[in-house]
Amino acid sequence: MVNLTVNGRSHTLDVAPDMPLLWVIRDELGLTGTKFGCGANQCGACTVHVDGQPARSCVTPVGKASGKNITTIEGLSRDGRSHPLQKAWVAEQVPQCGYCQSGQIMQAASLLKQSPLPSDAQIDAAMSGNICRCGTYTRVKAAIKRAAGAKGA
Repeated sequence: MVNLTVNGRSHTLDVAPDMPLLWVIRDELGLTGTKFGCGANQCGACTVHVDGQPARSCVTPVGKASGKNITTIEGLSRDGRSHPLQKAWVAEQVPQCGYCQSGQIMQAASLLKQSPLPSDAQIDAAMSGNICRCGTYTRVKAAIKRAAGAKGA
């Protein structure tokens, strides 16, 4: 049995402790916003927060996440209102295919929590592990800056 708190809700699940957290989130809990990209910790599409830190759920065994707080893209917004990053993503028209975007937003949310007004270099460093096959990196950076400005306002 594995105990997880996902997006503020407690769950006790009868799953193998070596099952990737991604499959627990998607298949056991039905939260499909977190995507499978590569399965090898290379693309960032599966990024979630584990105790507030970004983690690649495709390579994180659920047993290592047991007893920890997990936040997925579905849990990023509070009180039914979109997170400033989600609003910025729309305003900057970031997604094309959209597949990597939940992981991108989760990585960016971690960055803004650590550095509320990040520099270009900080954005580049924080986002370097998240791949966008559509090449929307310029718009991702603009959205992060927009969200940082909104949070600082």
